[in-house]
Amino acid sequence: MPKKFNKILIANRGEIALRIIRTCREMGIKTVAIYSTADRESLHVRFADEAVCIGPPSSADSYLSIPKIMAAVEITNADAVHPGYGFLSENADFAEICQDYGIKFIGPKPEQIRTMGDKITAKDTMIKAGVPTVPGDGSLLKGAEDGIQRAKKMGYPVMIKATAGGGGKGMRIVRNEQEFTELYASAQKEAKASFGNDGIYMEKYIVEPRHIEIQVIGDQYGTVIHLSERDCSVQRRHQKLLEECPSPFMTDDLRERMGQAAIKAGEAIDYEGVGTVEFLVDKDRNFYFMEMNTRIQVEHPVTEESIDHDLIKEQIKVAYGERLSGKNYLPKGHVIECRINAEDPWNGFRPSPGKINSFHSSKGHGVRVDTHVYAGYTVSPYYDSMIAKLIVRAPTRAEAITKMERALDEFIVEGIKTTVPFHQWLLRQQDFRDGNFDTGWLGQQELPEK
Repeated sequence: MPKKFNKILIANRGEIALRIIRTCREMGIKTVAIYSTADRESLHVRFADEAVCIGPPSSADSYLSIPKIMAAVEITNADAVHPGYGFLSENADFAEICQDYGIKFIGPKPEQIRTMGDKITAKDTMIKAGVPTVPGDGSLLKGAEDGIQRAKKMGYPVMIKATAGGGGKGMRIVRNEQEFTELYASAQKEAKASFGNDGIYMEKYIVEPRHIEIQVIGDQYGTVIHLSERDCSVQRRHQKLLEECPSPFMTDDLRERMGQAAIKAGEAIDYEGVGTVEFLVDKDRNFYFMEMNTRIQVEHPVTEESIDHDLIKEQIKVAYGERLSGKNYLPKGHVIECRINAEDPWNGFRPSPGKINSFHSSKGHGVRVDTHVYAGYTVSPYYDSMIAKLIVRAPTRAEAITKMERALDEFIVEGIKTTVPFHQWLLRQQDFRDGNFDTGWLGQQELPEK
């Protein structure tokens, strides 16, 4: 039998840290929370078996500080680290340091993170594995003029992207030659500021694409399985706002083909752990590899509710050496997740930090809320603005939409502004109800007055 972990340090904060703590408690594993001074009152600090303050509010001085996190590992005698999502979750150097010190990094190996973390290397790997990719050779542009010459051959529109990118940073759609130089410069500047790497490459832009991703998991023995899809096409500036499973655009044939392509992607790098293979799907249901996220996703509850599996538990079991059955999973019923952010939708989604005076989360059959906030909690301006994920499950998509409408009506947050009213508006739109949307659809809509 594989040796189980005694104590896991969670190198993250907020909702995902609390989520991991809950599963560890059910598995009989002790937990260590780390926190900045701004997060002293967060629920993940209260519910962990131990908690270590690792610095001031700035992420660079706390949640991104590898020396401080490793010091916390040492003083608490943790034998594994769970990175959650964001922060250091896809940092190959962090995974390597854990490995060098005999601490299990609950995620893929450093070389797997590096391969999929660099977009050009990842694309080349997928081409060799026979996974469909977006047209474009993936090589770095030598400058704006080089890009203009390539775009003439490829044909507009094109997408310029940061090679070290993610979360929509360093991405621009270029529709003609006249705007290429300006957009190239802004993408390069944003990439440098966000990732410390201003490398830019270019691909053909897929018109009216759906963003559909496949959840995968691989064990230490070469087995990779898929756990079906999530449709993440409702986006604002490449940031996901709502996810669902199954995709209203999906067919049985497309799911089979995309699932097998995702397995090929994982097998190509002998992938270990949970990961997500993200695809763009055009209106004719041709799909193209976009990237692979080598970590647990924000929207993992969609898959958990759809197939009735605890993905954090599966992630931990794979990390200490359990084998997968080799069985793929198909969705049951319909699941929708709304991200509740501390933002003002009617003021350009401007962040709205501050103290929550009153908080009431939705309840009832088929309703789940993942959150770390409560009445009296102060939302910090230092970190991501997401305060909760509201997830519903129902037999059909129409019933799931109705249930989500009811759940949003019950979701009360006073003291700050949130995106709850935006989601209420979104669910009323006929295009959304009909499943008639793509990644650019939301940007073409006008929000009503408050």
